[in-house]
Amino acid sequence: MTTDKSATPLDKTSGPADAPPVGNPEAAEGAATVVDPRLLIREQGFAGYVTEFKRKISGGDLGSIPVVVGLAIIAIVFQSMNSEFLSAKNISDIATTMVATGMMAVGIIFVLLLGEIDLSVGSVSGVSGALVAVLSVTQGMNEWLAIVVAIVSGAVIGAIHGFFFARIGAPAFAVTLAGLLFWLGFMLQLLGDSGTINLDGDGVVGQLTTYYFTDVAAAYGLAAIAVVGYFAAAFLDTRRREAAGIPSRPLVDIIVRTAVLAVFAFAAAYMFNQYRGLPLALVLFLIVLVGTDFLLRRTAYGRKIFALGGSVEASRRAGINVTAIRISVFSIAGTFAAIGGLFWASKIAAANQGSGTGDLLMNVIAAAVIGGTSLFGGRGRTWNALLGVMVIVSIQYGLSLEGIATPIQYMVTGAVLLATVVIDSITRKTQKTAGRA
Repeated sequence: MTTDKSATPLDKTSGPADAPPVGNPEAAEGAATVVDPRLLIREQGFAGYVTEFKRKISGGDLGSIPVVVGLAIIAIVFQSMNSEFLSAKNISDIATTMVATGMMAVGIIFVLLLGEIDLSVGSVSGVSGALVAVLSVTQGMNEWLAIVVAIVSGAVIGAIHGFFFARIGAPAFAVTLAGLLFWLGFMLQLLGDSGTINLDGDGVVGQLTTYYFTDVAAAYGLAAIAVVGYFAAAFLDTRRREAAGIPSRPLVDIIVRTAVLAVFAFAAAYMFNQYRGLPLALVLFLIVLVGTDFLLRRTAYGRKIFALGGSVEASRRAGINVTAIRISVFSIAGTFAAIGGLFWASKIAAANQGSGTGDLLMNVIAAAVIGGTSLFGGRGRTWNALLGVMVIVSIQYGLSLEGIATPIQYMVTGAVLLATVVIDSITRKTQKTAGRA
């Protein structure tokens, strides 16, 4: 038997050198070898990208492709209908408005990764705004302390929901539905007969959505930090992989991705500087996204969440404290619901009886799902909150510019959500067929 010295690493099998002979060599010869996509790209160049893209599509691994394409279509359609849609003012308004819903969607993503749902986040956000208003305005408490109390209260409320779900065994749907009603009543009780408490527009909460970094260096500086930070993180990850002897992304791949990010980052910075500057709300949102993404993808705690979303029983046998993880995840959802409530209170400069009600809960869940987080658990990233909320708020602003009534906005958003859920279901079935689920 001769050895083909011209064989590339793609031709080599992954079995050990001293493996026993294969009982069915004909079947083994026709079997497909699983290849790391990074190695494929390195060996085949541009053709490797095409092959990897086809492999992902056939395997149902669509990633963020649908939502990115959707955002492009939304921008083209609404810009053709109204030239103000991509104006600096409208883009800045969208960026500021989406933060409240986006913050809450981050918390929902943690819950969805478990394959569960939290219906109480809207009411919890209303409680947060009411607590800050009552404590700081009515009771005269220091505003920073009132904010801390509101956020901690959200974490405690989430932990209570998690306790009934994880320890008692009640369904998360029923527990959080009860929470939705209970905390809505609690918020109304806090606000009292007046039903509305106005906030100081120059206070800490008031400036969350009204403060802008007017120096042009702020927006461009943030764009530069994002680009350099992404390149450094990707490059160092590649070096660690190379040192460990495992496949890594080629340098040209990292450069291309960094260049694409740079185009979008500096274009956004330019648009912000054409209006009022860089919004503080957006900066805080991006910081949260970076931090939570690191938590999920780079820590043992994050890996345990994904493991639970994949299989509870397997996670339990692996020694994961299922109860503690579940309670902590619902506590995180409550925390971000409270933070989102502060941004909503800032947006309307008040806490009122309508806080946390209406279509807020629907938009929060829709943002997470539209962004790419699976309803079935185990798949998603906190960056999905950014993509999903951009879709929802862009649709709302685009329709508002055309003077289209709110009922139609609900119908359009609902249709987009349904399409996303259908895509998610089809993707999951495709992955099962391809043996990847």
